[in-house]
Amino acid sequence: MTKHHVLVTGGAGFIGSHTCKELRANGFVPIAYDNLTTGHRDAVMWGPLVEGDVLEQERLERVVKQYRPVAVIHFAACAYVEESMRNPGKYYRNNVAGTLSLVEACARSGIRRIIFSSSCAIYGIPAQIPVSEECETNPLSPYGRSKLMSEQIIRDFAEVHDLAYLLLRYFNACGADPDGQLCERHEPETHLIPRALMAAAGTIKRLSIFGNDYPTPDGTCIRDYIHVTDLARAHTRALTYLLDGGESSEFNLGTGKGHSVMQIVEAIERVTGRAVPLDFKPGRPGDPPALLADASQARSCLGFEPVCSDLETIISTAASAHGWKASRKHVERGAYA
Repeated sequence: MTKHHVLVTGGAGFIGSHTCKELRANGFVPIAYDNLTTGHRDAVMWGPLVEGDVLEQERLERVVKQYRPVAVIHFAACAYVEESMRNPGKYYRNNVAGTLSLVEACARSGIRRIIFSSSCAIYGIPAQIPVSEECETNPLSPYGRSKLMSEQIIRDFAEVHDLAYLLLRYFNACGADPDGQLCERHEPETHLIPRALMAAAGTIKRLSIFGNDYPTPDGTCIRDYIHVTDLARAHTRALTYLLDGGESSEFNLGTGKGHSVMQIVEAIERVTGRAVPLDFKPGRPGDPPALLADASQARSCLGFEPVCSDLETIISTAASAHGWKASRKHVERGAYA
């Protein structure tokens, strides 16, 4: 049986590489297209790596002509909210112009399916919790606005070029490959769980916690954490959905349950047996006290249910990837729904 090729921009990155692994396990051949500025060459193990930038439209078209993919999964983007506040041009150039370049290449090359890596950052501070896809979009950062603009570009091209799309809005991606082949590696590292593990190991002096006076049970922000392997599974489901003729849509990807910053810290302390030194700082403007997904549409349309996004699996896989001998039994199941 002929295996279908799938072009995965940003396929050497954190979520992209996990998705490539999942695609290969489901009979697809992922073509990782990555400029390796933040991705890792050694994370590409399940198909070819093509070095290139999404702004290189002619190169993209040559790659499409060579591999004739049945779809594109578009991860390639800059993804640091705080950096986007300092350097918005970088985000509009790479994320927005990069998406435009890719979608134009798709239109010129006859690709008719695209799955886009969007973000819950497009919602800003939502008026209701949990957040559904119908909630108003009001992003507070150039990063969030770049994702929202990219969504609109894809919709506009779909109107003209018979393009089927899915816009997948992630909540907090975390965890690591349960098989130990992949992990979270960002430079600089800004995400809570790896930074807490670094603080426990003494790699950094303290973990900064921004705000402990929010109207939540322990005063710290509550977020919806979804395991990267579940995100990878969602992308494979999304691809199958489009290949089967599914309609274009937007889907939130989360669990609908939240854990506070302090719950994460306490779980990591139990797993590692080490204290996490803390540095409490003022809350950051625009940080909502709680952010939880209503992911019912992904469940009903894609048949997607997270299977490894419980706190035990998230912390144990992340800790193992950072060299800790983690045990799931040390992590409590507490969550805020």
